[in-house]
Amino acid sequence: MAGLDDLPIRSCVLFTRQSPVGRLRFRGLIAAALVAALAVGAAVWLLAGAAADLGRRHVVAGGVPLDEVHPAGLPAGERRPGVVVAHGFAGSARLMAQFGDTLAARGYVVVLLDFSGHGANTRPLPDATASTGASTTALQHDLDVAMTHLRGLSDVDPARVALVGHSMGATEVTRYALAHPEVTATVAISMPDSSFVPPQRPARLLLLAGGLEFPGFRAAAEHAAEEGGNDRSAVVVPGVEHISILYAPRTHREVVTWLDDSFGAPISTAAMPSPMRRVSAAALLLLTLLAGLYPVARAVLGGGRRGWPRPDLPQLGRVIPVAAVAMAVAMPVARIAPTIRLPLALGGYVVGFLTAAGVVLLAYQRWRGSTPSAPAPITRPDKRRLAIAAPVLIGYAAATIAVPLQLGLTNAVPVGARWWLLAAVWAGFAVLAYAAERVAGGNSFAVLAVSAVAVFGLTFAAVVGLTSSFLLLIVPLLAILLLWQAIWSAVLNRFSAPPWLISLVGSLLVAWPIATALPVIG
Repeated sequence: MAGLDDLPIRSCVLFTRQSPVGRLRFRGLIAAALVAALAVGAAVWLLAGAAADLGRRHVVAGGVPLDEVHPAGLPAGERRPGVVVAHGFAGSARLMAQFGDTLAARGYVVVLLDFSGHGANTRPLPDATASTGASTTALQHDLDVAMTHLRGLSDVDPARVALVGHSMGATEVTRYALAHPEVTATVAISMPDSSFVPPQRPARLLLLAGGLEFPGFRAAAEHAAEEGGNDRSAVVVPGVEHISILYAPRTHREVVTWLDDSFGAPISTAAMPSPMRRVSAAALLLLTLLAGLYPVARAVLGGGRRGWPRPDLPQLGRVIPVAAVAMAVAMPVARIAPTIRLPLALGGYVVGFLTAAGVVLLAYQRWRGSTPSAPAPITRPDKRRLAIAAPVLIGYAAATIAVPLQLGLTNAVPVGARWWLLAAVWAGFAVLAYAAERVAGGNSFAVLAVSAVAVFGLTFAAVVGLTSSFLLLIVPLLAILLLWQAIWSAVLNRFSAPPWLISLVGSLLVAWPIATALPVIG
């Protein structure tokens, strides 16, 4: 009888030894675990090797969060040129961290800041477009705090300072340099408008634009450069758009060369670290966690497995026109919905649009009186299993989106009002996701079709002026997130998860980066 305790283990061993199917499954699990371990290890190596020898410190000065990056091995008492790096609208200091790596590796002391309403800064931005005098005053105040802090560092020569900014940050660093002629050099990356820049000021201005950006960005750079003579230069970085320009090696080489020339000579000839290390690590972590969804869902949901979804052309022919009508109704409704008062730039309109579209789709589904038939599952998860599965899958979704973003891309930890704003944005996306699941009957291709129509509707709303045109810059990201949500829908439908759980889990993936990136306004 003593050997009975070992029967489950022995049975499992015998199964893997004797059954070809068992051996294949066991080897597949081992291979998958090894691949996941290698991917996570590679991500950790990329993050750890992102200029790891540099000195780093996070401080808060005057309410402004600041990240310091110091060159390695500075002799005691030696002072170096300093650079303040400013992010764009819906960005953060973490989004610009690769510039801290590049510049500090080349001998500069760097300070990166979170503007009001952005990243870890809990002070709201005065308006939703950063275009009013009040917003300009707030942003200039934040820059002044960062510059004052930079000049006060013991390893910085306060007479040799420069500014680097992207998009909204490019506009603000140029304005700051106009008012502070002591700034040695300025780099404006993807500045949307240069009409405020006079011909001879500021000194030493480099303007960069992406070859795939909207033509207005390139025109702004070229116009400002033409009026400034030899003290200015405009460079178009080929093959990049508004965000990928931040990771292009050409961008980093141009910035370093301009600053070196402005200060008279290279501060250091050390090799520049790859600006892709952090974002590559984030991508690896993201893909690894995505691959982990299947075993996690299988463990917590159990039950029989449906087949993978297939395109159903007649169903798509019904769903797409209905979704288009829902989006057409939602566009004007979102302008007057109570959500428009949410203190999140663009967020109020987006939440109102998604909620209204979801309500219209649910009304259609109720009027129609039935849901398209889905393949019958072998077994459905019972209530006790769902009580465990719901928090596990929601937590897994939160970790899948927040951890890679925070470690390798931008600030993804909600602070202050962002916690309840995250709940509001999540609710809006969940309503549309639930409606899509109901109308689609669990077919993820139809769910994706609804998401595609929603992206088109938001794009159209931005083009015709129903909401800010800045939405056009984040539509590609939104499209990727909604595609990702459809993939999660396919996996969870395979394990017979109910529509409410699928919508809660999938919508969190989309809502989290939107709620933590868009500026908090007040």
